[in-house]
Amino acid sequence: MNSFLRLKPLYQDRVWGGRGLETALGRALPLSRPIGESWEIVDRPEAQSVVVGGEFDGQTLRAVIAAHAAEVMGPQWPADKPFPILVKWLDCKERLSLQVHPPAAVAPALKGEPKTENWYIAAAAPGSHLIVGLKKGVTRAQFERALGDLTLDTCFHRFPVKAGDSILVHSGQIHAIDGGNLILEIQQNSDTTYRVYDWGRVGLDGKPRQMHVGESLQSIRWDDFEPAPVRGERVSAVIADAKEFRIRRVPLAAGETLAFGAGEQVRILSVVEGRLVTPSGEVLTRGDNVILPYLVKNSFIAEAASLVLATENFCS
Repeated sequence: MNSFLRLKPLYQDRVWGGRGLETALGRALPLSRPIGESWEIVDRPEAQSVVVGGEFDGQTLRAVIAAHAAEVMGPQWPADKPFPILVKWLDCKERLSLQVHPPAAVAPALKGEPKTENWYIAAAAPGSHLIVGLKKGVTRAQFERALGDLTLDTCFHRFPVKAGDSILVHSGQIHAIDGGNLILEIQQNSDTTYRVYDWGRVGLDGKPRQMHVGESLQSIRWDDFEPAPVRGERVSAVIADAKEFRIRRVPLAAGETLAFGAGEQVRILSVVEGRLVTPSGEVLTRGDNVILPYLVKNSFIAEAASLVLATENFCS
């Protein structure tokens, strides 16, 4: 079996996107379109990652798991169960909508899916900010009044960020990403987003984008005030620890080896800085996100100072 699964990106047009993935990650993007998202790892009915290289070249992630569930995911993983994590690069040229994902207790009634996600800030323009959660003490009644008179900035928690920062955004937390951020988003396998406000913007078709105010108000956690980001440091640390997944930040000096044993667990390895090489000569560079199968031993050597994220504990 492949030492790791490398997958072909699926690029998504977004009204708030740009062309930043070309320069930041050296990607060849579809011409003349605002690309906001690159879906790096996805196993959904409407979107499938395709393996690039190795014995599974050209096969979908779903087909590989269906035929090799125990080897890729672990001995207890059902062959028909989707890969539980979706990984994206986000090029936020402009601010995203103010939005929320439904909590697990609410999602079924709304016919949606919960989505807890982590944002790792790979690059940020001067003055870049994120919006996550409510300002301390804000009530639902205050929020609804502010939505009506367009003073929502008095309600949400907005804070500055720089490269290396990250924050875990739970289902139910109101949030938005300001323009100027390049973000690696690691999330539950879900595509349910309820927009509560979109700053008066129209979509790529020139029409106002659909809002989901009723669903949003049912989904927002009204006791969630001013969550703090994890600030960037070049030290090993767990930067996200949720029931859905855990993410470890791992800095590597030039020449240092990173190894994972066979039979431990399936993982996702994301290179956010630097360049890694395997003993067989395969190379991972900044922007790469790969799946490390359960039954395969992996080792990587940093050719230069590097920083990787290891996503784990998502198969319980």
